Amino acid sequence: MKKAVLTVILLLLSNTFMTLAWYGHLRFAKTSFFRHKGLWAIILVSWGIALFEYVFQVPANHIGFRGNGGPFNLFQLKIIQEVITLAVFTVFAVTVFKTEHFRWNYLVAFVFLVLAVYFVFKK
Repeated sequence: MKKAVLTVILLLLSNTFMTLAWYGHLRFAKTSFFRHKGLWAIILVSWGIALFEYVFQVPANHIGFRGNGGPFNLFQLKIIQEVITLAVFTVFAVTVFKTEHFRWNYLVAFVFLVLAVYFVFKK
């Protein structure tokens, strides 16, 4: 159970950095730093942030993978990661982008992804 919890925490951290790297520049483009920079500068900053994504993602998969003594098979790891990605993105989109709203159909889609996690763990 300890490896499962550690894996999920590392995936949560990884996805936080991933979301910031992938979507943060869309919000922060209005700051004085980004306003006068070109696309290449934004790409380099995003790569720098994404480095931390990998710092957490690689150990999460290594620790969590059943082939390395972890509790999850490859498909379980991937589906857990996708649900965490969606959860982190949802919090980010609603809190950082004040113009985005969480709609009922997004909730339905999220429920189906959580059901995917349930079914992937069924024998």
